[in-house]
Amino acid sequence: MEEFEIRMLFDLTKSLAGDYLLGFTYPWEALAGIGAMVAALGEGLPASEYDKCGENIWVAKDATIAPTACINGPAIIGRGAEVRHCAYIRGNVLVGAGAVVGNSTELKNVILFDGVQVPHYNYVGDSILGYKAHMGAGSITSNVKSDKSLVVIHAQNMEIETGLKKMGAILGDKVEIGCGSVLNPGTVIGRESTVYPLSSVRGVVGPGSIYKKAGDIAGKAVPLM
Repeated sequence: MEEFEIRMLFDLTKSLAGDYLLGFTYPWEALAGIGAMVAALGEGLPASEYDKCGENIWVAKDATIAPTACINGPAIIGRGAEVRHCAYIRGNVLVGAGAVVGNSTELKNVILFDGVQVPHYNYVGDSILGYKAHMGAGSITSNVKSDKSLVVIHAQNMEIETGLKKMGAILGDKVEIGCGSVLNPGTVIGRESTVYPLSSVRGVVGPGSIYKKAGDIAGKAVPLM
């Protein structure tokens, strides 16, 4: 279970949510409180750096927001972030510093660490994306099982019951997701792993892996944290 712990997946200095996440062992435990966390964080942001643009919506003064973007609160758009044409931020969202939310991308109940890129036609729901994680064009998180049962994380030699009806994906720092991929409910991908384009990923992919397809996962060197 150690490889699924927050401390193994993320550099918590790379997000305003770092202190919040320290209160949990596993990342899916943090999903239910994202909205309240964002609202509380927002109230403490300096007015010299952030504008309050609506009910529980805070936007960094140096962020770039397209006029066609829709942002519902609670939401924080971090310093130097970019929210592009027709992006839809549905609420309970923290967009980290320098992150990119692309054209027609939809976010709901997510934490994007600093430097995350979801730049083209992505859906990310009930998920946490670590520092500099990147989702290729058209890749999405699927956050509800087709039979609407509770999400179970399928790991090697064990199944982890989350107790959640909605859980998308957890991506560790610097994960790369190829274009057109689907991350099925309860997917956890360790830091610095790469997923090939057009993949359907389910369960756990360890750190420093190259996911080609189910049953075909290679390894690569990953520096120690």
